[in-house]
Amino acid sequence: MKVEQRPATERKQKDALKDRDALLHLYREMLLIRRFEEKTAEMYQMAKIGGFCHLNIGEEAAIVGTISALRPKDYVYSNYREHGHAIAKGVDPKAVMAELFGKETGTSHGRGGSMHLFSQEHRFYGGYAIVGEALPLAVGSGYAINYQERDEVVMSIFGDGATNIGAFHESLNVAKLWHLPVVFVCINNQYGMGTSVGRASSVTEIWRKACAYDMTGERVDGMDVVAVRQVTDELVAQAREQHEPSLLECVTYRYRGHSMSDPDTYRGKDEIKQWQTRDSILSLGEQMKKQKMLTAEDIEKIDQEITAQVEEAVKFADESPEPDPKDLYRDVYAESEAR
Repeated sequence: MKVEQRPATERKQKDALKDRDALLHLYREMLLIRRFEEKTAEMYQMAKIGGFCHLNIGEEAAIVGTISALRPKDYVYSNYREHGHAIAKGVDPKAVMAELFGKETGTSHGRGGSMHLFSQEHRFYGGYAIVGEALPLAVGSGYAINYQERDEVVMSIFGDGATNIGAFHESLNVAKLWHLPVVFVCINNQYGMGTSVGRASSVTEIWRKACAYDMTGERVDGMDVVAVRQVTDELVAQAREQHEPSLLECVTYRYRGHSMSDPDTYRGKDEIKQWQTRDSILSLGEQMKKQKMLTAEDIEKIDQEITAQVEEAVKFADESPEPDPKDLYRDVYAESEAR
């Protein structure tokens, strides 16, 4: 399936493909997210993980291609499908898995679970269960950056369904009005739960919604990690240097249902298989083999290393302590000192 993107995003990819180390990093990160999510599904089915659980399988190029363009001090606000986003931002997979297990060693000490990952250290600010909830918060961080005259960037990641709610339009309007360094990233995986984009939005090319706010809008093939990284580099630079926001639409696909409890009866198997023929991890691996950057043996070795890393994360989570009942009310309210 070919994804049409704006002519402006048709960058010269041949130069980018010459940097083996950069491509290898992208490849390993995508594979780590894929194997992590596959193991997460397995653990969920074993009842090691409770609550709602939404997987990133299929969306790895959009995740890694965007977040890898950021600096450590830049901010990321995400949604409930955020395991891969947290890992791409540098959060230890062990801490992510432990949070899914509800353990004290998790990113939120087991209080948040799958939909509420958080790491102040990595400036990964969630993890939100409500559709579009983080959009205004990302704008607030952008305002704080301007107010304090810093050069950081905020990336706000959300699904296509969020672009039809009021908070999306309010956030884009304010970001442009106040010239905030926010890169809005729409992970357009074709479905908002079980509803296709065409049935939910009168404008199916999400990037066009930026036009209403005189904002830069780009559309990129979200199954091509190099293309995503190239256009994101430009939008991040625009935010950092010019303090101008933008909207990036990554056209991608989730291979699994909306959540682990979704029977996924609204899509045909042929549709899923068609997207899988353009799998981002397999495609990059093949490109690197053609460029003689990797061999089949290298790819197998990397897979074994990543698989072992994920198994170690599961072992860590399984052996971690449960939260102490005496801490049940800890962090429910902010403590204040008498003045």
